[in-house]
Amino acid sequence: MARWSATNPWKAIGMWVALVVICLAAGTMAGTHKATASDMGVGESGRADEISRQFDLVNPASENVLITAQGGGTLDKAAAQRAADQVTAKLEALPEVANVGTAVTSADGTALLVPVDYKGDPEKAKDHVDPLLSAGKDVAKDNPQLRVEFMGDGSGAKGIEEQIGSDLGKAEMFSLPVTLVILMIAFGALIAASVPIVLALTAVAASFGLYGLASAVFPDPGSAQNIVMMIGMAVGVDYSLFYVRREREERAKGHGRIDAIEIAARTSGHAVVVSGFAVAVSMAGMYVADDAIFSGLATAGIIVVLVAMVGSLTVLPALLAKLGNKLDRPRVPVLWRLTARQDREPRVWKAMLRPALNHPKATLGTAVVLLGALALPAFGMKLQNTGIDDFPREMSVMQTYDRMTTAFPDKHAADNIVVLAAPGKSAETRAALDRALGRVAAHPLFVHEAAQVKTSADGRAFAVEVTAPFGSTSGQAKDALSTLRDDILPGTVGKVSGAEFAVGGETASNLDYAAHVKDKLPLVIAFVLLLTFVMMAFTFRSVVIALTAIAINLLSALASFGLLVLVFQHTWAEGILDFTSNGSVIAWLPLFLFVVLFGLSMDYHVFVVSRIREAALSGMSTRQAVERGITGSAGVITSAAIVMVSVFAVFATLSMMDMKQMGVGLAAAVLIDAIVVRIVVLPSLMVLLGHRNWWPSKMPRGLHTAPDTHHDTPAPQVARSVG
Repeated sequence: MARWSATNPWKAIGMWVALVVICLAAGTMAGTHKATASDMGVGESGRADEISRQFDLVNPASENVLITAQGGGTLDKAAAQRAADQVTAKLEALPEVANVGTAVTSADGTALLVPVDYKGDPEKAKDHVDPLLSAGKDVAKDNPQLRVEFMGDGSGAKGIEEQIGSDLGKAEMFSLPVTLVILMIAFGALIAASVPIVLALTAVAASFGLYGLASAVFPDPGSAQNIVMMIGMAVGVDYSLFYVRREREERAKGHGRIDAIEIAARTSGHAVVVSGFAVAVSMAGMYVADDAIFSGLATAGIIVVLVAMVGSLTVLPALLAKLGNKLDRPRVPVLWRLTARQDREPRVWKAMLRPALNHPKATLGTAVVLLGALALPAFGMKLQNTGIDDFPREMSVMQTYDRMTTAFPDKHAADNIVVLAAPGKSAETRAALDRALGRVAAHPLFVHEAAQVKTSADGRAFAVEVTAPFGSTSGQAKDALSTLRDDILPGTVGKVSGAEFAVGGETASNLDYAAHVKDKLPLVIAFVLLLTFVMMAFTFRSVVIALTAIAINLLSALASFGLLVLVFQHTWAEGILDFTSNGSVIAWLPLFLFVVLFGLSMDYHVFVVSRIREAALSGMSTRQAVERGITGSAGVITSAAIVMVSVFAVFATLSMMDMKQMGVGLAAAVLIDAIVVRIVVLPSLMVLLGHRNWWPSKMPRGLHTAPDTHHDTPAPQVARSVG
C-alpha cells in the first residue's frame, strides 16, 4: 500500500480527497438521525415511557412564559397582566401552539407564569420555538419595565444546543493552534507539523459524513459529533506523527525517499494498523451494553479511528513522497536544530529509565502502590446523569429556570406516574391510584396541589405528574422518587391484582440509567479484556505480552477513574475547573472512558512494544532492547501524548459537565499512561520477565545475552518478521 501510494502520489491524494468529499456529501444529504426518548429509555422509567406511548398518554411539549420585574424589583401586577394578555394573544395566533393556559401569579407575588403547549411531536419542540421567542421579544419591547422570558421543552433544548455549539467552537479554536505549536516543536518545520493536522481534519470530515449514514442504524445520542471531533483529532494526529517521525528517521540514516516510506510503513505503519484495530475493538465493547447512547458513541468512535488509520496508510505515504525534502520546510531555526539530529544520545530518557532498568523490583512495586492508591477512590464512584440543575448557570435559559423554580416550586422536573390496569380492573385500579395521590398530597416531600390524571381511550391506562419541589438530582428528589416506588404505589396500586405501575421523569431516568451502567459495566470490561488479549497475543505471538498489556492498561484506567472521582465528587477543584460538584460522576462516562482509555493505552503500548521487539530481534538482550525501544520511541510517544492531552484538556475547559468530565478523564489517563506506565511500569516489568516476555514464541538462540551492537536498522529478514 505504501509503495503504490508513494509511486502514484497524485492518484492516492485524489482518491482520498474524493473519498472525503463523497462521504461528507452523502452524510449531509442523508442527515443525522437523532436518538429519541424511546431509544434511550431503560429500567422502570423506560417502561413508564413505553406505556405512555402505547396508550397515547404522552404529554405535549410545553413552554412557560415567565413575567417578572426588570432587575428583580416589585412586580407591577397590572402591567404584568397586560403583558400576559399580549403574549397570550400573540401565541394563540401561532400555528405551532396548541393551547395557551391562564396566567398564574406566584405565591409571593413576584412573578406571573403563562403555560403554553406545542402541537406535534414533543421531541421536536426545539424546531418550533423560534416564533414563540420572537413573539416574546415583541411583548418585552412594548413593556421595558418587565422581563418576558421563556423556559420549557423548546427553549431549554435550543439553549443547550447553542451552548454545546459554542463549546465546540471554542474547542476547535484552541485545539488546532495548540496542536500545531506542539507538532512544530516535535518536527521543527511548519510543513511537517501541518501534515498530521491535515490528515486528522480530513479524517474527521469524512467521519462526520459516514456517521450521518450510520446514524440510520445507530442514532446520534446527542454527542456523537463531539466524539468524532475529539477522538479523530487525537488519533489522526498520533498516527501521522508515528509514521512521519519514522520516515524522517529512516531518511536521516541515508535511505532513499521510497525506501524510507516503506520502512516506516513496515514498522510504524504496522503498529498503526494494530493500534487502530485495538482501539476499534475496545470501542466495540460499548455495543455489549445494548444501549442507544453507547451504540451511537461506539459507532462514531470506530468510524473515525478506522478512517484515520486508512488515511495514514494511503494518502500519508503519497504526501510524504510528493513533498520529499520540502517536508522539512520552512524550518523553525532553534527547533530545527533540536529535532533534526537523529543520532543524538537520548540522555533525558535514559536517565528517567535508569531506575526501572537498574532496580526493576523496587521501581515496579513503588509505581504499582502509587497507582493503586490513586485508583482506590474509583471503588467509591457514584454515578448520576446530568439533570437540568447541572447545566452551566451562565446560560440565559438556566437563569430563567432558576427564577421560575424560585417563584413556582411546582415547576421543578416532575415524577410521571403511569399505571396500567388488568382487563376488567380499570375502576378498582383508578380508585387505588386516587388513594396513592391522596397520600402524595399529604406527604411533605411533594407539592400539595391537585394532580390531573390522564386516562387512555380504552380506560386501562392512567398517567399523572406529581412534583417534588427540589432539583432533579438532589437528595430530596431521589427520596421522593423512592417514596413513590417503594412505599406509596406498592401499598395502593400494587395491591390490585394484575395492575402494573412505573414511575418516570428526569430523576427516575437518571437513577435508572446509572443502575443500567453498573449492570452492564462488568460485561463490557470482560468483552474488552478478552478481545484485547486475543488481539495482542496474535500480534506479538506472546501470551505474556498480552496478559501484561491488559494488567498494565487496567491499572492505568483505574488510576484515571480514581482521579476523576477525586476531582468531581468533591469540591476542591470547583474553582480551578469552574464547575459546581453534584457529588457524582456522569453515569455513562465510566463505561465510555474505559473502552476509549483502554483503546488509547493500547495505541501507545503497541507502538512501544513493537520497537522493543524490533530491537530484541536485532540481537539485543531484553534489558538493552527495552532501553533501545523506549528511548527510541519516547520522543514520538511524548509528542503524541502532549497532543492528545492538549486536545482533551481543551474539552476540560468547556462549560457542559459531560464534556468537562470526559476531557479531564481522558487527559489524566493519557498523561498517566505516557509518563508513569511507559517510563516506569512497562520497562521494569519487562526487565523482570526477561526472555519470558515472548512466551510461547522462541527468540533465536543467543539473543538474550547478545551484546548491544547498536544496530539501527534491522536486517531484512528481521524487518519482514516485524512487518
